[in-house]
Amino acid sequence: MRAGLFLATASLALTASAHYVFPSIIYDGEPTGEWQYVRQWTGEYANGPVESVEGADIRCNKDGDNGNATETLSVTAGSTIEFTVRSSVGHPGPLLAYMAQAPGPAADFDGSGDVWFKIYEDGPNIAEDGLTWPTDGATTVNFTIPSSIPSGDYLIRVEHIALHGAGSEGGAQFYISCGQLTVSGGGSGSPSPLVAFPGAYSPTDPGILINIYWPVPTEYTAPGPGVWSG
Repeated sequence: MRAGLFLATASLALTASAHYVFPSIIYDGEPTGEWQYVRQWTGEYANGPVESVEGADIRCNKDGDNGNATETLSVTAGSTIEFTVRSSVGHPGPLLAYMAQAPGPAADFDGSGDVWFKIYEDGPNIAEDGLTWPTDGATTVNFTIPSSIPSGDYLIRVEHIALHGAGSEGGAQFYISCGQLTVSGGGSGSPSPLVAFPGAYSPTDPGILINIYWPVPTEYTAPGPGVWSG
């Protein structure tokens, strides 16, 4: 019994240690404080994931709808924004990023409705012996803000989907944070397609319900809309 309890405890500890969170932004080479420009969500200290695509937590994580305690970072269209990872990306899967224009100040915007457009996604390197992912072990991730995006206030949503347990429905894990931006120097682009969270994903999407180990997939399609490049 003691040996069994030890093994179960060790397994839980290893699983928890592989969890991660995106707590801060680096912009123009300058680090910022944890949760300064990123909405702090309930339970972030445990680095845990969202496990359902059908609830509001899939948008900006648990209780991430309110940004009044979060500052809004000024950035320019066409520039690169970087998120830190605490402690590192510990599971295999794709990295995605979305933005949503706020109708007013970003801090007052809950991100509801068909407002989100995808600005980035990556995929695996596929070989006969398995899949490898660009973000394996990453401690920072970055994206380019489209150059023709209209100026204004936005939410930016970073998401890593862990697929190590995705061979059964509900097994994928979603690591999510939302930052607040004011974009200047933008253009007259029309971001599309626009989707809602929840709503953009289904639990049975082929990029969410997938056994990545065996048989080795010959292709991978990330969930959600196509990337708008601007």
